[in-house]
Amino acid sequence: MHQQPSQPSPPSAAHEDPSRGSRGPFLTHGTGPAAPEPTGHPLPPAPIPLADSPSVLGNRPPPVPGRPRRPAAAPPANATPGRRSVPGLPPTHDALICVALPGLAISGEPGQLAGRGLDGFYRGGRRLLSRCRLRVAGREPLPVQDRMTGAASARFVGTLRVSPVAGPDLDIVVERTRHADGTERITLRNAGLRPLRVPVEVALGTDLAELGAIAAGAAGPELTASVHDSGLRWATADAAACVTADPPPSDALASAGLLRWEVELPPGGTRTVELRVRPEGAGPLRAAGHAATSPLAAAQAAGDDPRVAPLLHTAVSDLNALLLRDPAHPSDTYLAAGAPWRCGMASAEALAAARMALPLGTRLAVGTLRTLARTQLTGPGPGAGMIPGPRRDAGPHLPPSCTGTEATLLFPVLLAEARRWGLPEQEARELLPAAEHCLTWLRATTGDGTYLPDPYPAGPARCETQAHAHRAALLGADLLEAFGRPGAPELRQWAQNLRAAFRADFWIEDRGGGRPAAALAADGRPVPHLAATMVHLLDTGLLGAGRLAPGLLDKACTEHLARLLGAPAMDAGWGLRGLGTKEAGHNPFGHRAGAVRVQETALAVAGLAAAGYEREAGGLLRGLLGAAEHFGHRLPEMFAGEQRSAGSAPLPHPAACRPAATAAAAVVLMLTALAGLRPDAPARTVTLRPVRSAPLGELSLAGLRVAGAPFAVRISRLGLAMVEEAAEGLQLGS
Repeated sequence: MHQQPSQPSPPSAAHEDPSRGSRGPFLTHGTGPAAPEPTGHPLPPAPIPLADSPSVLGNRPPPVPGRPRRPAAAPPANATPGRRSVPGLPPTHDALICVALPGLAISGEPGQLAGRGLDGFYRGGRRLLSRCRLRVAGREPLPVQDRMTGAASARFVGTLRVSPVAGPDLDIVVERTRHADGTERITLRNAGLRPLRVPVEVALGTDLAELGAIAAGAAGPELTASVHDSGLRWATADAAACVTADPPPSDALASAGLLRWEVELPPGGTRTVELRVRPEGAGPLRAAGHAATSPLAAAQAAGDDPRVAPLLHTAVSDLNALLLRDPAHPSDTYLAAGAPWRCGMASAEALAAARMALPLGTRLAVGTLRTLARTQLTGPGPGAGMIPGPRRDAGPHLPPSCTGTEATLLFPVLLAEARRWGLPEQEARELLPAAEHCLTWLRATTGDGTYLPDPYPAGPARCETQAHAHRAALLGADLLEAFGRPGAPELRQWAQNLRAAFRADFWIEDRGGGRPAAALAADGRPVPHLAATMVHLLDTGLLGAGRLAPGLLDKACTEHLARLLGAPAMDAGWGLRGLGTKEAGHNPFGHRAGAVRVQETALAVAGLAAAGYEREAGGLLRGLLGAAEHFGHRLPEMFAGEQRSAGSAPLPHPAACRPAATAAAAVVLMLTALAGLRPDAPARTVTLRPVRSAPLGELSLAGLRVAGAPFAVRISRLGLAMVEEAAEGLQLGS
């Protein structure tokens, strides 16, 4: 990112206190403000936006080191989340979204930018151009095809008949290639036998609105243009944009926002007009995910299932498209949460995506960790050591959860696992103090208690939070011990106590064999609904020698959970529902109330496979691959949890981000989980635990990175894994 972008400010959005790590306002989606995190001395309560709702994040940089942090207040004990209405968000499910952050190009109608909804070219959260309508010989081309040609580009093809003697045949083909960097190429080809001379007009317009204002329905009218250089210019008091054309137009009408050319086309000949959209004074966009500087390896997949190759290729492309740089530390890159709504840092999602993407190298992980370490809260106060984050919707049965808690527990886990994948010891050592602060916060917050509750009075102890805390304690202890730091035995003892208590308090017996509680209320009562958050109980984390950390469930309870996740109430046939169909409040379009969320489905696939429940893992995997095919191999963060049937297709969610960092990284996790790839770079070993049932047949993965070197593995149809490329001296573990 090479400029300080403007920030979206929708009327319905609430701005976060800096201590909560906001990167811009969020639009709540049918849910009111949640309680703030207690991070120090009290201040008047302020509304907290929800991270899980469709939200608008500008490309705001991380907080400046040393900036004073204002602590947040704890709410009254009897505070309850309210409700407020928000305007309907423009739908995104049928849009073509080209991404190369901080650039976006969002196209609605095939080919034409009509100035409606989200149409337009964006840079840093501001719409530079909203209308770009092409007319040839006074008519709009008939659209015949529109498709993505990469994460950052789309191609539109149209035709029309110009010559009165051409008969019924169309004689001009129009191709438009649109790029997220603000470039559009319009190529006209004469497919007829006669030379043609046609007028070409492009009608342009913009409101220079911020993305948040557009989402809130407050974009404002189009601005009046002025002729500028070889194109047009628009300006407000705080922003200006221009469009230049090559070749320059023969005529430019500022009042109508119109550029005109007279184009001569010999038979079979072509002519091209290139439009360049820029903020005034800005140069070409230099995206962080450019191939020469990307922190991600260009992994490839091949095998019996033809879907795996385009799926992995698209996932890696989307991850590159969502990369951002910390402006104060340009070598540190991290992932934005997703486009178009969340084009900025979201701490929990950035850490989770970097962790799932570790098979593509450790540079993304270290950039994310460094960036978030600079946001870590300092003492005194109960929030010292936390990585800030906003609230996240948790469905109809629980109050919004704290993504700051999740991020704080993910930080030492990502550092520990990145070291296993090959993060150099010196870089790990430099990040160790921040990880220690996270672990100190964990132990200080739990105190003499067993569970880690939500960080506000009378908050529940969530099932997934205990799983995150248990994993952080075990992997954190592993990390501390590796560097000779104190505290490992205490963390392991606390984790052991948590396991014993969890198995007694969180397991609900029923005639079906039982289930984990989704949470324990403040008075200790279990909250019994069946939700996809339970998959986090299967995600134990990587220790040394290819071993996984122990989980909170014993073998019998894990078997019952596997059966529940593979049953029709949870498995929609396309992936894992957020809430079971038999639960009160189930809604197939609900963010956490029944929609299929790709990240949780992938965690279920990996966790079930590692635990030996290959039938359930294979069913969820094949379902998600089937859904990906319908989404052009670009999985959204979520889609409707309607039951799959013969001849059906998954229903898109109108508000889902696509691409989304966690959805793209989940593809990497799922495919590498089939190989059971578990490296231990400090010990110079790698262990393979392939899925013996080989649910996708033969599968080859190449271009991965283990121990800082290329790595390739092949899984046969018999479920046997063979290393085909590896770092010199890397040994196969047992």
